Amino acid sequence: MASRLNNEILFEATPCVQKVTLNRPTQLNCLTFEMIGELLRTFEEYEEDPQVRVVIVKGKGKVFCAGGDVVRVIQFMLQGDLYCVKEFYKNQLTLDYLVATYKKPVVFLINGAVMGGGAGLSMNAKFRIVTENTVFAMPEASFGHYPDVGASYFLSRLPGHFGEYLGLTGAKINGSEMIASGLATHFVYSKDIESMENALCQALSLNTSSKSVHESDVSRIIKEFVRIPELKEGSIFKRLDVINRCFGKDTVEEILFALIREGRKQTLRQCLIREFNISSHIVLRSFNYNDFYEGGKAIFFTKDKKFKWEPSKLEQVHDAIVMQFSEVVHDDRWSYLELPEREQLKRSKL
Repeated sequence: MASRLNNEILFEATPCVQKVTLNRPTQLNCLTFEMIGELLRTFEEYEEDPQVRVVIVKGKGKVFCAGGDVVRVIQFMLQGDLYCVKEFYKNQLTLDYLVATYKKPVVFLINGAVMGGGAGLSMNAKFRIVTENTVFAMPEASFGHYPDVGASYFLSRLPGHFGEYLGLTGAKINGSEMIASGLATHFVYSKDIESMENALCQALSLNTSSKSVHESDVSRIIKEFVRIPELKEGSIFKRLDVINRCFGKDTVEEILFALIREGRKQTLRQCLIREFNISSHIVLRSFNYNDFYEGGKAIFFTKDKKFKWEPSKLEQVHDAIVMQFSEVVHDDRWSYLELPEREQLKRSKL
């Protein structure tokens, strides 16, 4: 097993299959600036390498990936290092777009928590395998940010207003709820993950007659290990009718849902570019917006959760101000996010 980044990512080559393991278990496998850059370069190499036919991505320990390294991002901002912040966001969204439009099958083994940047990396991929240990959440709103990394695309395509519910509340859901809502494609018990992984590698290494692997071949092997999970009696997804009533009304909260609802009409590429614009304004503190700094400080630094939001009341937030965040940033210190036109495969559902 080889590593090219101080052991933060492990790379293992087997015949036809490349395995990528996020290896920061004590930091919940959060993605650093350097890890994102390395993953982007590696995925670009694998896509052009004829020896690589399938990529498997997993996390070391009990967590798949709990997000991006928000603490480091805020430190960059406080130091005035806008270049690193800009590159962090650009590379992260470019990586997410590359994985979502990848020319070869990418299999994500999500055996643990997947949040924020970890969700952005995996939720638009073709194969999203979860287990009884999986927990999903998009908690960005709790620290003055918003569900980004493509969430305006994948949350907006969930049943009813379930995406708005997850994005606004930061609620956690388990593997069976991810299957029911369409966030995940396959449910496999954690005890069977290694066997399934080995079966994939063995079957693909034996089939060398074809230069490429069809997704149906990968799906066929995975399905040998799939189980149908049952939703618990108290599952929030069983109350989707209540969520739809509460999160479908025209109230002042409507402006908070605009990002996700607009995403229903856009491609992933359009969603990511718009999210980059929003994140850019947040970092640059456009329109006197300071909540990301305040929220990040209260959650990750002082840890006192004493938030000083401005404005302090929801009714003081107006649609016109919110809509400005989607506009392109015109600042010499910044740049645009340019994503090439790539064919995006239809998101898989079970």
